[in-house]
Amino acid sequence: MSDIIGGVVQAVQLIVTLNPDVMQIALLSLYVSLSATILAACISIPLGSLIHFRDFSGKRVVVILIQTLYSVPTVVVGLILYLFLSRSGPLGIFGLLWTPEGMILGQVILIIPITTGLVLSALSGIDRNISDTLISLGATGFQMGVQVIREARFAILSAVILAFGRAISEVGVAMMIGGNIEGQTRVLTTAIALQTGLGDFPFSIALGIILLAIALIIVVIMNLVTYGAMGDFERIMGGSPRA
Repeated sequence: MSDIIGGVVQAVQLIVTLNPDVMQIALLSLYVSLSATILAACISIPLGSLIHFRDFSGKRVVVILIQTLYSVPTVVVGLILYLFLSRSGPLGIFGLLWTPEGMILGQVILIIPITTGLVLSALSGIDRNISDTLISLGATGFQMGVQVIREARFAILSAVILAFGRAISEVGVAMMIGGNIEGQTRVLTTAIALQTGLGDFPFSIALGIILLAIALIIVVIMNLVTYGAMGDFERIMGGSPRA
C-alpha cells in the first residue's frame, strides 16, 4: 500500500512541476486525438446525413454494417492499416508509418463508424413532423436537411465528444502504426503500457491521472451540452430547468 501511495505522490509531483516528458506525451495525445476527431466529424456528419435522408436499395444493410463496425478490434484496424502503410503496401510511398499523421489516419478509420452511427441515431430521433411541416411550407430537400441537422445538433455534438473519448483512450492502432517511439509517437495509452512494464509506476500513474482528467472533462462537457441545452429550451418556453 505504501508503494501505491508513494507512486501517487510522485505522480502528482510530475504533473505539478510540468515534467517535460509527461507534458510532451499529453500534448501529442491531444493533437492526434483532436485531429482525428475533427477529420472524422467532417466525414461522418455529411455521410450520416446522406444515409438518413436518402432512400436507396440496401440502406438497412449499410446501417447494420456501420453498427457492426462499432466493436471492431483496434488491433485489426491497426493490422490492416499497417499492411497498407508499410513500404511494400499501396500507401507506403507516403511514409505515414511510425508518424503522428499515420496514427491520426488510424484513429479516423476507427471512429468514423461510431460517429456516423450516432449521427444516424441523432437524426432518427428528430420528430418526423418537423420535416413534413418544412416540406409542406415549400422548403427544398437541402433546406429541410439543414434544419433537421440543426435540431439534432446537441446529440451530434455529443457523438463527436464520445468519438474523441474513444480516440484518446485507444491503444492498439497507436501502438501498431505509431510504434511508441519516444519523443515522436508515444502517446498516453502506449506510454502507460510501456512504463508499467518497466516498473516505472509513478510515471504511469501520472499519465493515468491525466487521461482520467481528460475523460472527466469530456463527461462534464457532455453534461453541460445536454442539460444546458435542455435548460435553455425550458427557459425559452417559460418553464424552469430540470434539477
